[in-house]
Order: sequence, then structure tokens, then C-alpha cells
Amino acid sequence: MAQNWTPSSWRQKAIQQVPDYPDLAALAATEERLAKFPPLVFAGEARRLKSALANVAEGKGFLLQGGDCAESFAEHGADTIRDFFRAFLQMAVVLTFGAQQPVVKVGRIAGQFAKPRSSGIEKQGDVTLPSYRGDIINGIEFTEEARVPNPERQIMAYRQSAATLNLLRAFAMGGYANLENVNQWMLGFVKDSPQAERYRKLADRISETMDFMKAIGITAENHPNLRETDFFTSHEALLLGYEQALTRVDSTSGDWYATSGHMIWIGDRTRQPDHAHIEYCRGIKNPIGLKCGPSLTGDGLLELIDLLNPQNEAGRLTLICRFGHDKVAENLPRLIRAVEREGKKVVWSCDPMHGNTITLNNYKTRPFERILSEVESFFQIHRAEGTHPGGIHIEMTGNDVTECTGGARALSGDDLADRYHTHCDPRLNADQALELAFLLAERMKGGRDEKRMVVNG
Repeated sequence: MAQNWTPSSWRQKAIQQVPDYPDLAALAATEERLAKFPPLVFAGEARRLKSALANVAEGKGFLLQGGDCAESFAEHGADTIRDFFRAFLQMAVVLTFGAQQPVVKVGRIAGQFAKPRSSGIEKQGDVTLPSYRGDIINGIEFTEEARVPNPERQIMAYRQSAATLNLLRAFAMGGYANLENVNQWMLGFVKDSPQAERYRKLADRISETMDFMKAIGITAENHPNLRETDFFTSHEALLLGYEQALTRVDSTSGDWYATSGHMIWIGDRTRQPDHAHIEYCRGIKNPIGLKCGPSLTGDGLLELIDLLNPQNEAGRLTLICRFGHDKVAENLPRLIRAVEREGKKVVWSCDPMHGNTITLNNYKTRPFERILSEVESFFQIHRAEGTHPGGIHIEMTGNDVTECTGGARALSGDDLADRYHTHCDPRLNADQALELAFLLAERMKGGRDEKRMVVNG
């Protein structure tokens, strides 16, 4: 167990991004109720994810982490979950073929309700109200009543997370994830894409591989791993009272685990080494993510690594880099060199979303070409440094939204108003997300070919 740590020791530390609940007695009562609820995930599942991430840290796998910017109560439904899961599986198959390595699938789902804000207030005209901080805290409607933090929303978030997890487990293990199904969905995407020819070669090779497997008797009927898949959940651990209520001792190991999700991460705004969020996360045994922005120094990163992963365990810590397409070349190499110099075991992941947000026609958006540019730079820098580009972390949806510009269908600023549905930040739609996977697979294959040329040359 972490030294001098308890699930509540974070309460003795300074804290950022905390909502101002007007009724502290009601908040305490809600947290007490949550502490009696069943866990949402189990310690053994979190250990399995950590083992998979350890392989990624050793260069033997790739992390695909993605999902909603902020889940909402209003849009919760079976079709929304199914469409996200379907798009996510298609991305995973394409990336598996491109990387020729296992892809670890971690969704931003079943718990991604709280959002940090750059300002605690929002102004519209002459009216100023508290900022919307996610459905687990307050409502998105711009009214005084909706913006009051309400602890009862934590109960609603728990119940929605439980229902979402139930359906995801059924999809993952009940046959919906059958590789043959996923391949047919992917071929449908390729057929309808404006850049079909670019993707068809890779899609055809995946189909040929599956036909060969079938010919030699490897089918979903006799190999369950072709019809089932491991799928894990993650979210930002922002609302620490909620996290504490769902922190439980594992009966088999005696260790503490956050049972709100398999993996949780610390945001770029809450990673102060002597503050509450680092204090909470250092004591739980789940895999932890750490957002790394332009203000993080090499020495600062090493200090955080020592706090969060003092035993230097592979798979424990994922560094989620979010610089912006024009800042990644300046910032990423110095962090890689600091980590390599000290021999720290981490997963390097690229978040190409949060540093590339602009405003266009009064809408927050993210240009697809900037997202792709940051991912490409991330891969190029890691190859130059001799390290493993271990994953991507994206905000996406399975729905046909118009929130990010660009992509094969060339969404413009004028298209944003058509289907702009996000409760917070702009997300890639299903086509853009799968397009990113195809383009990334091309880069991965190119990197493997370069390595073979060096080895054989």
C-alpha cells in the first residue's frame, strides 16, 4: 500500500476544479449511499488491463482509447452505445492489422461525466452563471436552477454507468464483436467513402487474411477469441468524492482499487504534485493515465512518475500527450528524453484533440488535418528517439455528427450547425474516426517496412 495513504487522504490536500455544492450534508449523504453500492468494475479486470498495458509499454501492443467528451443523461440509449462500440471495434481491427500487434481497447465511457473548465463562470448577454461541469455535477441548460451542483446526479451517473457496462459486456462477449461482423462493417465504410481506393487495399488484405484463416479451419465457432473481445472503461477522475465512495479493498490482494472504471486519468489542470488528485491516484492500484500538456517540464514529469509509479511497474502509468499540432515537436522530445534517461516504464499515448480546438462560425471545432498532423508528428518523434508510440486517445462518437471539420467528406465550417450535438468538446464522427484509423495503419505499416529495410540492409 502507498505510504501514509487512505482513500480519504486527498481531503487534506489543496484541490482544483472542485464544484461548489451548496448543501454539504446532502453531498455527504449521497457519498455514503454510493459507498454501499456494488462496484462497477472488479480488481481482477483492472489487473488484466494493467498486464495488457505492460505489453504496450514494452513495445508489444498498441492502446486505442476513445469515446465521448462528456457522457450525458439525455443521450443515453442502447443505439448510441452500440454505434460507438461498433465504430470502436472497426478502428481496433484496422489498427491491429496496421501495427501487427494486439490493440488494447479502452473506452471513454461508463463514467466520463465530469469535465474540468477553464473558467468557473459562463456569461451569456448580461447573465452570468456557474459553468457546466458535466451531468454528474450540474445541468447544461443555461438557467440558475440547472447550474446548481446537485449531489443526486452522482446516483444517476452511477446507475447509467452500470447500465452502460452491462450492455458493453454483452456486446463484447455475446457475439456482436465477431471479427467477421466487424470486417463486413468496415468493408461497408470503405465502399461508401470518398477515398475508397485509398483504403481498399488494406481492407482487401484484411479480408484475404480472414479467408485464409477460415480455409485452414480457424473460425469464430472453434476459436472464441474471434467472436469475443476484451473491452475496458476509463474516465477522468475529477470528482474525488464519487471516486472515494467507489474505492474498495480487493479481497484477494488487500489492495485498494477504484471500482468506478478500469482505468482513470488525471487531467492537465489537476496534476499538481502536492494536490488532491495526485494524492488520490497514487494509492489505488488501477492503471493510471496522466495528461501531459505544454507546461509540463521534464523534471516535473519525473516527479509525478515517482509519485504515481514508485515501483516503476510496466502498465501502471500511461502518459497521454496533448500539445497541439504546432507544439508537439517542441515539447514531446524533451519529455521522452527525460523518461528514457531515468529508465521509467510508461506507455506513450497521443491525445491529438485537446490541443487543436479552434472556434469557427461561433462553434468550437477541431480540424481533422490538425488532428492527423499531431498524430503523425507523435509517431515520427518516437521513431527518431527510438521509443514506442504506444497509443492514441481521442474524443469520438459512433453517431453521424458534424463537430470536427475536414476528413474525407470535407466537412466545412458551414456544416457544423447541421448536427452539432456535443455537450462539451467537438468529437470525431464514426467516419472520421475510422478514417483516422486507416491513415494511422498506413503509417504503422510504413514504419514496419522501414525497420525491415534497416535490418535487411
